[in-house]
Amino acid sequence: MSAAAGADRREPVEELLTAVRSGRLARIPELLAALDTAQRRACLPGLKALRKELREDWSREANEVRGRLLVAGAGCHTGPAGAAVWLAAGDLSVRDWARNSVLHQVIEAQPVEWQVEVATRLADRPVRNWGWSMYPVVESVVRRTGCEVPRTDYFVRNWMDRTSDLGGPRPTLAEKLREDAFTPVLLPQLFELADIGSTLTFRLSPRPGDVWTEAIGELAAAGVVARAELLDRCLARLLRGGKAADQRAFLEVLRALEPVPEEYTARARDLVAMLDGLSALAGHAQGVLAELDAAGLIEPELLTEASAVVLFRTEKKLVRAQLAWLEKAARHTPERSGPVVLAAAEAFGHPDAALQERALNVVARHLKAAGEAVLPELRAAAETLNPAHHGRAGELFGAPVGGDGDDPDTGWSEFLPPAPEPRPLGAPIGSAAELAEELSALLAARGGPEVAAFERVLDGLVRLTHLDRRALAEAVEPVRRVNPWHGGGSRGDCRPGDILYVVAAVEGRTPPWKIWDYLVGKGRSPLHGSRTSVHGAVLAARLEEAARQLIQGPPPYLLATPTDASGALEAAVLVERLAGYRAAGAIPGKADLSQALLRVGPAADETVLKAAEALDSPAGRRLAHWLRTGGLPGQPSERVLFAPGKGARRPNAYGDRWWEDVQRTAVRQPGIGAGPKGPDGERLGSEFRALLGDTEPSVARVRKAYGWTWQPVEHWFAMLPWHREELAARWLDPFAGGADQDESGAARHLPLLAEAGGPAGLALHLALAYGLGARQAEDRTAAVDALLVLAARGDLDVELLGHELGALVACGTVRATRLAAALGMAAETGARATVWAVLGAALPALLGEADQSTRGLGDLVALAADCARRTGARGPVAEVTAAAERAGSARLVKEARALRDVLAG
Repeated sequence: MSAAAGADRREPVEELLTAVRSGRLARIPELLAALDTAQRRACLPGLKALRKELREDWSREANEVRGRLLVAGAGCHTGPAGAAVWLAAGDLSVRDWARNSVLHQVIEAQPVEWQVEVATRLADRPVRNWGWSMYPVVESVVRRTGCEVPRTDYFVRNWMDRTSDLGGPRPTLAEKLREDAFTPVLLPQLFELADIGSTLTFRLSPRPGDVWTEAIGELAAAGVVARAELLDRCLARLLRGGKAADQRAFLEVLRALEPVPEEYTARARDLVAMLDGLSALAGHAQGVLAELDAAGLIEPELLTEASAVVLFRTEKKLVRAQLAWLEKAARHTPERSGPVVLAAAEAFGHPDAALQERALNVVARHLKAAGEAVLPELRAAAETLNPAHHGRAGELFGAPVGGDGDDPDTGWSEFLPPAPEPRPLGAPIGSAAELAEELSALLAARGGPEVAAFERVLDGLVRLTHLDRRALAEAVEPVRRVNPWHGGGSRGDCRPGDILYVVAAVEGRTPPWKIWDYLVGKGRSPLHGSRTSVHGAVLAARLEEAARQLIQGPPPYLLATPTDASGALEAAVLVERLAGYRAAGAIPGKADLSQALLRVGPAADETVLKAAEALDSPAGRRLAHWLRTGGLPGQPSERVLFAPGKGARRPNAYGDRWWEDVQRTAVRQPGIGAGPKGPDGERLGSEFRALLGDTEPSVARVRKAYGWTWQPVEHWFAMLPWHREELAARWLDPFAGGADQDESGAARHLPLLAEAGGPAGLALHLALAYGLGARQAEDRTAAVDALLVLAARGDLDVELLGHELGALVACGTVRATRLAAALGMAAETGARATVWAVLGAALPALLGEADQSTRGLGDLVALAADCARRTGARGPVAEVTAAAERAGSARLVKEARALRDVLAG
C-alpha cells in the first residue's frame, strides 16, 4: 500500500477521534458509516488511550467526553463480545447514555445478528446496585428485532423499573402491563427475584391496579398471564423463604390472585408447609386451612400436622387460633376428639403458662368424648406443664403429674455464662504483604472493621514505614488504587475507612500541611468537618497525626495500640513502649499519647509504677503521674427527666420534632472540664476532653445526637475502655430510641459496655433497661447478652435495674410485652434467679404505678411467678397481694394470685 493510500485510510480514523474529543456527538454515526471494518478496529487503540487519560478526571467536560467515547466505541467494536463489555463499563456510564438517540442510531446500523448478541450479553450481566443501566438499548433491540425476550434478573428488574415510571399523565400499571408484549414472558419471572418487596408494594397512585400486587391479580383474572402458573410460582416463592419484606409482598400477591377453595385444596400441602414460615404467612395459611377443614375439603389428618407445627411457635396469636381450630373441629365432629386432645396437648410444653392453661381447658372439655385410651399420652405430655398446672392435670388424668424435680431446692440451680475472657490483640503485623492483605480485608468488612483489625493495621502502617517505606508503598499500591481516598470530614463523620488517608501518606500523596492550609483554609482538617461527632474527632486527630508522622519521620510504632480487642492497654506494655521511644529518640504524638493514657487501666501494681517512675522522658513522667493518681476519676450520675413538651413555634410534623412526644429518663454528668493536669502542666488533647463533656439533657443535644452521622460504632467504645458508665450516659439517647422511637442498632453495643471496665452505675443500667425494651428482637437479644455478662461478672445491680424497668414501663417508655420477651429469653438460658431478682424489684412499680390494663403486664407477672417457683423465692409483696385480691378473672389478676401463692410457700 502506498503512503498516500495509508494516509487516506488514517484520515477518517483521526477525524472520528477528533469528533470524540471536540464534542461533535451528532457527527459520530456519519463518521462511523464511512469506516470499513479494518478502520473501525484501528480506532480502538486511540479510544482506549483516551479512556485511560480520563481515569482520574471526573469534571463535567470529561464526563461528556466519556459519553462520546461510549457511542464511538459501540460502533468500532465489530465483535459483539467486545462491544457488550464496552457498553457495560462502569467508568463510561456516567450518565443515562442508554437513552441517547445517537447511541441507538449507531447500534441500529450494525448487523441484526450483532445487535441480538450484544443485547443478550448485556442482559446476562449481573445487576448493579449503582450506575446507569443499558436496559433501554437492550429493550430497543429486542422489540425491534423480535428476538427472544431475555429472562435474566437484570432484564426483569429493569423492565419493572421502566414500567413503573412515574413521569407525567399515564395509564395505571395494570393497563400498561396489559398492553406490553413482554408481560406474558416476564411477569412470571418476578417470583424468582430477591429483594423485590418494596417494589411490589409501592403504590404509584391511589387508583386501583396501580401497584404491582394488584396489577398481577388483575392480569391473572383477565387471562393475560396463566393464572395457575402464577399461583404455583407464588406459593413456591413463599415456601423458599427470604427476607420478611419479600415474604409479605408475595403474600399480598397471593391474596390479590384470590384463589378459590378448590385451588387451595389442591395445594393444601403447600399451605401446611407455610405454617413454618413468617408469622403473617403462617397466619394466612392457618386461616385458609381452618376454612377448608370446616368445609370438609381436606383430610382430617392435616389438622394434626398443622397443630404439630403451630403449637410450638412463640406467637401467641397463632397458638390461640390453632387451639380454637382444634376446639371447633371437636365440637363439629365429636369422633375427632381423640386426635384433637392429643394435638392440643402439644401446647403443654409452650413457654407461656397462659397458653398451657388454654390448651388444658381444650383437653378438659373434650376428654370425655376422647375416651380413656388417650390418658397415657396425656399424662406424659402433662409433665412439661408449668408446675402451677400440675395439680389440675393430675385430677383430669387420674394420676399425679410432676415429681421431685419441681422442688426448687433439689431440681434447680442458677446457670450463668462464664465471664468473658480477655481477647489479646496478638503480635504486630510483620511484613508489608501481610499488611496489604489485612488492609484489604479491613476495607471490605461489611458494617465496619473490628477494633483489633483497625488498630493492628494503623500500627502496622507506622511500623513498616519506619522500617522500609518503599516496600510498604509497593505492597499497598494495589489496595490504594482499588480504594482511593476522596476526602473525609466535610461529608460526614470520620470512620475507620478513613485510614486510607494514612495509606496515602505512605506514598506522600496527602498534601503538605502548609499547602492544605492554603487550599482549604488555615486550621481546616481533612478528616474533621461540621458533621463530625466527638468520637469521630478523636479518630480524625489520630489519623491526621499518624499521616503527618509518616511524612515528617515515622516513629518506630504507635503508643495507643491496645493489647486487648476491647481497646484496653496494659500499663506495663505502655511503660515498655515509652522506654523504646526514649531509646530511639522518638517524640510521642500528642493524640497518640492522649489515647494511650485513656486506654490504660486505673490500677497498676507497684512494679509497674516503679518502672514508669524510672522513665526520665516528659511522656514517661506523665504516665507515672497518671498511674499514681488513678487517671480519670469516674463521673457521678444523676437521674433526670427529659420531657420538653410541645414547642410553641410549629406543630410536630412528620416526626421532625419527635422529642415533644417523649418522656425519657436520662442521666446528668458534670464532665471533666479541662481534665487532669500532668506533672508539667500537660492536659489531654481537646478532642479527648470532649469525649467526657457534660451530659445535661437538652433538645439541642438530642437533636445533634440524632444526626445521621452520629450512630455509635464499635470503635467509639474502644476509646474509653475503662469508662463504660460515662459512655452509657453520653449515648443514652440512641439506646432509649430503640424503645420509645422504635429505632434499631444501638443496643447491639450493650455487650461491649458490659464487657468494658469501670463502675456500672445508673447510666449503664438505664441503657440496659432501654435495650431490654427495644422494638427489634436482635436488639433485645444483645441486651440479654449484656445482662448475663454483667450478672456473671458480679456487676449487675438487680435492685437498680428492676426499679428503672418498673418506672419505664409505668410511664410507657418500655412496653411490657417486649420486656417480657427479653426477660423470658434470659430465664430460658438458666438465669431464673437473676430474672426473679430483677422482676421482684420491678413489681412495686409494675403493679402499683403502671396502668393495669397495659398489654403484657400479665406476661411479666406470670414470668415472675415461674421464676419464683423454680428458685424457691418466698416473702409477700404488698403490690402483688393487692393485685391478687381484686375481683374478676383478668389475666393479670389470675397471675398475681398464682405469684402470691408461690411467695406464700
